Amino acid sequence: MTNIKLTIEYDGTNYLGWQRQPQGLTIQEVIENALGKITGEEINLQGSGRTDSGVHALAQVANFQTDADIESSAFQKGLNSILPKDISIISAESVDPEFHSQHSAHSKIYVYKILNRPYSSALNRHRTWSIPYYLCIDSIMRAVQYLPGEHDFRAFTQNGANVKSTVRNIIDASVVYRNQENIEIEIEANGFLKRMVRLIVGTLVQVGKKRITPEDFKEILDSGEKTKFIYAAPAHGLYLKEVKY
Repeated sequence: MTNIKLTIEYDGTNYLGWQRQPQGLTIQEVIENALGKITGEEINLQGSGRTDSGVHALAQVANFQTDADIESSAFQKGLNSILPKDISIISAESVDPEFHSQHSAHSKIYVYKILNRPYSSALNRHRTWSIPYYLCIDSIMRAVQYLPGEHDFRAFTQNGANVKSTVRNIIDASVVYRNQENIEIEIEANGFLKRMVRLIVGTLVQVGKKRITPEDFKEILDSGEKTKFIYAAPAHGLYLKEVKY
């Protein structure tokens, strides 16, 4: 049996996220079905983690096991020939039998893209969060400096999330300001809670709008208490950028 690792790019606009659902189309389901056609087997594709409905991936990682006598590199060409155009296989390779796309991961990097100008984008309306009001980038950058390190992110997770611990370690966090209007907030951590990045970004935007200060953001982070200023950014601006092993 061979263990195959896939690196996948996708536009999540038309899908209910990564994980197979009882109702609605997902990325996992589409790729598993395509792999079934190629191998003649029922494939169980393990992703590095879930992405929510509408979230995109620049390099999602998944793995599956197969008895099919097919060269690992051939899976890239075969899958890309039958997958819809909003899903693309960047690479396919044979890996150690013990490799698991989720459990073997050291960290993940997410990037959130904001378009900050008075008018929206017709072409990127499903790929950026369009904010027509002025954002103070200096204030956002000051607030982001409080993120690295180990914190209890219970204020920045979905209510009722079923997890053993809400403590996560943010390895790095940064803000890139491109072309006076394109803002990218990038966060690398050893793990993420449900909607964690979207809630962090939405609250950072409150800082940028001067509704709260960077110090207020730090107080929310330190206290773990939800406030009226915690806001979830839309899913369509979020991308899984990289999984590190």
